[in-house]
Amino acid sequence: MMELMQGLPDNVLGIIGSGTITGEDYDTVLIPAMKDKLQRHKKIRMLYQLNKDFMHYALDAYVEDAKVSWHTLSFEKVAVISDVHWINDSVNVFKFIIPVQVKVFSNNEFDKAKAWISE
Repeated sequence: MMELMQGLPDNVLGIIGSGTITGEDYDTVLIPAMKDKLQRHKKIRMLYQLNKDFMHYALDAYVEDAKVSWHTLSFEKVAVISDVHWINDSVNVFKFIIPVQVKVFSNNEFDKAKAWISE
């Protein structure tokens, strides 16, 4: 499941992922929120947290995630907050070919990630 974070600057899209993340979560939460922010801002920032209740991505979520990656140039910065090692490792490997600033944080560094994405 995906939920929107509240209390962030208007140019920051905050998403919390927990349980099983599905393609429907992308279609009903992430993509509409991203489009809404991009109507008001040329570039946006994303704070994406997989909390401790995160279990896994459903297969259709991977397809939707690939669609979101086509909008990479719409992002200025991306902060990924996770304690899932394979996700953190994947982000750290691929961040060198992503043309935006990407940083990985653990869940106990949430405040640090929030400060970084907001500066």
